[in-house]
Amino acid sequence: MDKDIPEPDASLEPNGDENGLYGEFTDSLNAKVRYSVSLRESALTIQKISSSSDRDKVIFNLTDCIGCRAYKVEDDADVGAFFVAYFYPFKRRWMSTGMSRQRVEQCFRVSLVQDSVANLQEAERWARAIRGASIRQKARRDGVVYSELRWPCKSRVMLLVNPQSGRGQALQYFYGHIEAMLTEALVPYTLVITEHQNHARALVREADLTQWGALVILSGDGLLFEVVNGLLEREDWEEAIQTPLGILPAGSGNALAASLHHYTGFDPVWGEELLLSCGFLLCKGLLSRLDLVSIHLASGRRIFSFLSLAWGFVADVDIESERYRHVGAMRFMVGTLVRLASLRVYQGRLAFLPVRDAPASSDLHPSLCSSLPAGLDSSLNQNSCESMNLNRNTARNSSNNAITTMLAESQPSKQKGPSDSLLPDLDQPVPGHWDVVKGEDFILVLAMLQSNLSQDLLAAPEATADDGLIHLFYVRAGISRPALLRLFLAMEKGAHLSIDCPHLVYEKVRAFRLEPRSSEGAITVDGEQVEYGPLQGQIHEGIARLISG
Repeated sequence: MDKDIPEPDASLEPNGDENGLYGEFTDSLNAKVRYSVSLRESALTIQKISSSSDRDKVIFNLTDCIGCRAYKVEDDADVGAFFVAYFYPFKRRWMSTGMSRQRVEQCFRVSLVQDSVANLQEAERWARAIRGASIRQKARRDGVVYSELRWPCKSRVMLLVNPQSGRGQALQYFYGHIEAMLTEALVPYTLVITEHQNHARALVREADLTQWGALVILSGDGLLFEVVNGLLEREDWEEAIQTPLGILPAGSGNALAASLHHYTGFDPVWGEELLLSCGFLLCKGLLSRLDLVSIHLASGRRIFSFLSLAWGFVADVDIESERYRHVGAMRFMVGTLVRLASLRVYQGRLAFLPVRDAPASSDLHPSLCSSLPAGLDSSLNQNSCESMNLNRNTARNSSNNAITTMLAESQPSKQKGPSDSLLPDLDQPVPGHWDVVKGEDFILVLAMLQSNLSQDLLAAPEATADDGLIHLFYVRAGISRPALLRLFLAMEKGAHLSIDCPHLVYEKVRAFRLEPRSSEGAITVDGEQVEYGPLQGQIHEGIARLISG
């Protein structure tokens, strides 16, 4: 499917005019209604001319704007031109508490003179100025090192979609929301529909990444897991892992997407509201650093995680709740209640390198290169959408929770990626300065890189995508079923650390080792089931880049 988007005029580059603009225009649908429109550095103010009431004045913050374009209708009798700005401000939910992003379009007709060319030039001047001001007004969090993706650009976004993720609504989400947002923000993209497990992994491992400005996932966390590991299996992994990564939630858990929204500081959102939030962040194009953890499995294979590792209760719920996938995100609640009814104790040995004994973060990773791939900040000659549907009738994606040993069948034998300076060989004892947990009876072990374990579980409220930490939680055996349920209910608001549960322990670490002794149980990495047995991992701070605002 090819879709052409009007080519942006060369003059539509950001305008540095700090004095702003003022103009009077008619309503796009009713020529009798006129507005005064003023643009300043941080806001677009619209006032109906026939009224002096402040109730008829609307102020739009340019941090909420993702794009603006000018155009002329194909009518020779109409000399007017138009410019339309697209905003996604936070507004009160209908019949509900809290705020969520909601789309607002503001369109004005320019008919200052009886010259269609002059009117179009004036509309383009306004579109240029609004776009430029919105770029300068990107919201940035304190303490976060950012670089930028500038739309439009010559390099396209590869938008990878798993049509079977979650409740099978990924393509519906794309055509219902994301397609329009990308068009509004002038983001050029190619839609790639994955056909089977490991498709995305193999694709990015072999792709010419100089042709792609970013790799964006419209799916659950499992597809991004494939992409990250595919990039780190390349010969040029050091450059490949610098490719900007984005996430648009269409799965069951959507933990990374929920974490990105949490980092913005706004009220929690779910479902399509979370999709709009992440779509907005993609269109704004701010890049931050992303930590990864390298995990060594008993077989000698190494995989990389951007999200979490779970053993015990949480992993079992993740795996067993697959049978309830048809209910969407509620599958985890159903799975939790089922597993609570037959609560297990898992035996194993846990050791970790606490932050206090770890080397400085500057010794753990190379600095993040802030430069972008060539051409990312150049103007686009043609902004179009291509759909790459590689035989829709072949086998579709299987469950996200497939054993990683199956994923590794196509993995190159020679390991690539950063070296693990903090880890001894898995068959050797941990160093003496590591902490070893006393006792071997656990209910769960959870190592988090992001704040959210799912859309509605804020497991590590202090975590950020680039803090250089593994947030390690474990729950000792002996906790009652009601107490464990209270713990997970508190986790919905990130309050589980404040309820003084004596069985819950939280540590900030740089590396860890887990050696299960129980025959029953499962281990998941980023929601993907991996081979059961001893494993260990260490943090690699800021080696990837994430589109986060």
